[in-house]
Amino acid sequence: MFSVDGIECYCNDCDEISLNNSCTLKADSKCFASVELLEDGSELRTFGCLPPEEGSLMQCKGNLLRHERPKTIECCSDAALCNFNLNPQLTFPPTTQPSGDTNLTQIALLVSVTVCLIILIITITFVYLRYKRREVRRAQYLEEAEHCDSYIPSGESLKELIDRSQSSGSGSGLPLLVQRTIAKQIVLNRSIGKGRYGEVWKGKWRGENVAVKIFFTTEEASWFRETELYQTVLLRHDNILGFIAADIKGTGSWTQLFLITDYHENGSLYDYLREKSDGLSSLEMLRLCHSASCGLSHLHTEIFGTKGKPSIAHRDVKSKNILVKKNGTCCIADLGLAVRYLSESNDIDVAPNTRQGTKRYMAPEVLEESINKHHFDAYKEADIYSFGLVLWEVVRMVSFNGIVDEHQVPYFDCVAPDPSFDEMRKVVCIERQRPEIPNRWISDECLRSISKLMAECWNHNAAARLTSLRVKKSLAKLLENAENNAKV
Repeated sequence: MFSVDGIECYCNDCDEISLNNSCTLKADSKCFASVELLEDGSELRTFGCLPPEEGSLMQCKGNLLRHERPKTIECCSDAALCNFNLNPQLTFPPTTQPSGDTNLTQIALLVSVTVCLIILIITITFVYLRYKRREVRRAQYLEEAEHCDSYIPSGESLKELIDRSQSSGSGSGLPLLVQRTIAKQIVLNRSIGKGRYGEVWKGKWRGENVAVKIFFTTEEASWFRETELYQTVLLRHDNILGFIAADIKGTGSWTQLFLITDYHENGSLYDYLREKSDGLSSLEMLRLCHSASCGLSHLHTEIFGTKGKPSIAHRDVKSKNILVKKNGTCCIADLGLAVRYLSESNDIDVAPNTRQGTKRYMAPEVLEESINKHHFDAYKEADIYSFGLVLWEVVRMVSFNGIVDEHQVPYFDCVAPDPSFDEMRKVVCIERQRPEIPNRWISDECLRSISKLMAECWNHNAAARLTSLRVKKSLAKLLENAENNAKV
């Protein structure tokens, strides 16, 4: 089986095949047997002689390298046809990701989890410390209130206490101990109203009627905000609800947030109009409208000085937030959403609570969420739109030639009793509807003038609306004419 030139190898894929399927080795060459995995999953086995120019040593170790398709080779040169009995087996090296990518992913994941955990711990700690600080402050507040019964001499009325406080020059309400004493001595009589913030009670302090607004404990931010605003320097005005005191009452888990104000038995303008089945005279209507405009104008006006008053926008002007006094005039109430403009620092102090205004009375730019929150005049312009709707609500109740309309809120004929934002946006912003002005108003000089006034208040273009001072002056002129005509 040996040839003259060298050893014979078994061959099944040679260019020159001998009769016995063999090939002859050349110098520095070897016999080989290989197996390769094909695409269809079958194995291809090959036998033959390695050419010496390929480098038999490198070829015989080739299966140690990664191939596109798995391949194994074995070599021999110790006997003729030695490769016939070789049976190489396929090996499949494990597939692993580059260690660098794996390490990078693990490091990124570890860092992310650590950062999230740190943020969570910091947040929990902050919330806990804030809660503890509030509880400590509340406990001190209640403890101090227990020892201030004798702070107000007997026989003094609320009016005397408030007048003395005003004349002292502070202009920001009663001293804190006086407020706590009043709050502790209040006797609640009956509930006179409920709202989303809490409940309003009629109460008595040393025989004097007071209104007590009791906030839900979840509305502490609203209570604090309204208390803070009512104690603004120089805020007190005949047409702003008179603030008396604020306090936290209760112990342990039972807590009440009190806001004590003047009591007005006529209730809100909304309730007052609903009960006026015989309607209003033009003079009564103008007194209500003018006094309400005076209150709004005072809120909007900034008073300069060492103890000046910031400009304030109400943000929830509606008939339910205006009270009617015994003398037939109005006062603005519920400052829980109000926003202040601090001109010295050019800052807009917006309420931190989550409450929103009343959708039915919202201005177009508020409904469209296009109001410029960094421009304070935008808030005042939104107030004027809402006030224009209140004017329509009041004027509608004027008795004209024996005709009195039933009280209705603005857009009563366009939207549901509790409309959604989308409903109001469609009516007010897209269709640009406004409350209907009856033809009979046009035939009366006074009603025609106030109709024009309210239309200028609810103009779709916020910049084109009247200012509260302009509204106040226009209504003052109409009221003066009505009073002069009544004397004739």
